[in-house]
Amino acid sequence: MSFRVRNIELLAPAKELQSAVDAVDCGADAVYIGAAQFGARHAATNSVEDIAKAVEYAHRFGVKVYATLNTLIFDDELQAAKAQAEALVAAGVDALIVQDMAYCRMGLDVPLHASTQTACSTVEQVRFFEDVGFEHAILERNLSRAEIEKICSKTNIEIEAFIHGAICVCHSGRCYLSRSMSERSGNRGQCSQPCRLPYDLTDGAGTIFIKGKHLLSVTDLDLSQRIGQMLAAGVNSFKIEGRLKDRVYLRNVVSHYRRMLDEQIALRSDCRRASAGVSHIEFEPNTAKSFTRGGGTYLFDGKRAGVASFDTPKALGERLGRVTKVAGGRFMLDGNQQIATGDGICFITGGEAVGTNINAVEGQWITPNRIEDIKVGTELYRNYDRLFSAAVERSRIRRAIETSVEVVFTEKAITATATDCTGVSASVTVDYVTDEAKNAEKMESVVVEQMSKSGQTIFDVTRVDVLAVRFVPASVVAALRRELLAALEQQRVATHSRGKGFEENMSAQYPRRELSEQDNVTNAVAREFYGDHGVESIADGLDVEQTTVGHRVMVTDYCIRREIGQCLLCKPTITGELFLERGRKRYKLVFDCKKCQMSLIDTL
Repeated sequence: MSFRVRNIELLAPAKELQSAVDAVDCGADAVYIGAAQFGARHAATNSVEDIAKAVEYAHRFGVKVYATLNTLIFDDELQAAKAQAEALVAAGVDALIVQDMAYCRMGLDVPLHASTQTACSTVEQVRFFEDVGFEHAILERNLSRAEIEKICSKTNIEIEAFIHGAICVCHSGRCYLSRSMSERSGNRGQCSQPCRLPYDLTDGAGTIFIKGKHLLSVTDLDLSQRIGQMLAAGVNSFKIEGRLKDRVYLRNVVSHYRRMLDEQIALRSDCRRASAGVSHIEFEPNTAKSFTRGGGTYLFDGKRAGVASFDTPKALGERLGRVTKVAGGRFMLDGNQQIATGDGICFITGGEAVGTNINAVEGQWITPNRIEDIKVGTELYRNYDRLFSAAVERSRIRRAIETSVEVVFTEKAITATATDCTGVSASVTVDYVTDEAKNAEKMESVVVEQMSKSGQTIFDVTRVDVLAVRFVPASVVAALRRELLAALEQQRVATHSRGKGFEENMSAQYPRRELSEQDNVTNAVAREFYGDHGVESIADGLDVEQTTVGHRVMVTDYCIRREIGQCLLCKPTITGELFLERGRKRYKLVFDCKKCQMSLIDTL
């Protein structure tokens, strides 16, 4: 029985070029970034030129760059989508992340990744993507550990799973809530995040059970303590959410997960890191100090209550303590948390989160910008730590690849060979007439010192071996080192491979014979694709319909009844139909207790 070592990657988001560089420097093994069109984050778009620069920088470390083309395509956009994809392939991206199957028919010489938007939630669905030619599948966020393990054990495709960041409460790609309220569709990259809004829970006839709460807003994900379990389950790629987050968030969170993932990889002989280089940072990562809606494990341990944040969809931040005194526009806190001028604080009042800034700190007395609603007993949180954020922004971060060098002297030449920790090597020979060294030991120390100065390169020279040392000026050795490390960097880029281009296996059979409006077929090429893979009945995707009224606009493993202790299987006190209402909009809640799922039907 053969022993297979898996490459494990930490996958980081990049809003733009600088974010991509930061992600690489902080230790990401792969980066995902949006192009100018057809990505699921319209607020995070980039030119092909900038993506090419990100690719050039990343590939020096063996880091991969994935471009997101994960929105649906309409018929009149097929040509533009193909042109965008081809430009990204020419820019050197390592894969395209796609939702629309039209990309499978564009003849693209690049691997394709099945976006989480394709409903990667069952063995059958993931196996189809494997069979048809995809390299990589991104799993649905609602899945439990057991479900992830089952998919990994019964497929051979690379599996990617989310480990940190915001949760889409719906089944990804199956949410039309934004589209039901406006022209903005999540499947078209313009989600307005209506799941974060307050709603009333009613019986549809005037009775209000819960008023004005964020009933669909769930807490963020933080699986940093479950990485070992995910590795054991078979996950290859660990994804951080956050293409719209700022630089401090990215640096902090990527550095934190780099450390956590490395610790777990070191415990397993069947796993190795997917890229090269050690990241040197000047701050202590702390994810509690970056944007988070109270990170938890969501449904990783199974379907449970306690995963929602009814009071606020905002980031409360880390708990500071309880107010003990209020006087003269100032307050005191219990505990010993250090608070600084410029910090942002947050608290709940009237069922909503309210924030303000700190204007001054004098001893134990703290002066906020506004004191209203801060009373004795108020629980305060810090959602912006000025000193920590400044430290992260100022931090010098350098990623370096450990390298050894061998220098061989002859009477008429000097040859230097550098070999990095991944086995990539390069050699440079300079013709130079050398003399016998009068003090061989001193000359050798000069050579070692000069060859160890890796400076602003991507390498850390950790070992230098010198053979048959002869006298040569230090300047000659320094010039040799510069040429050698430049050659090694070029060799690293030259040996980077993005893998086999997508080739469609026409014999692969889709696991279902019928596709509904929820399956998002919005163009003729995708319709033909599914038809060729055994689908007999294909409805138009809901995004091409004029209205969502009367249609299911969300399906989720999250359940409001379960969250409020009113599960239908547990003798609830609230019976009958339930609705979510906001202004003129009303959604009927449908509970499938067999699947333990909830759906929203747009009624008006």
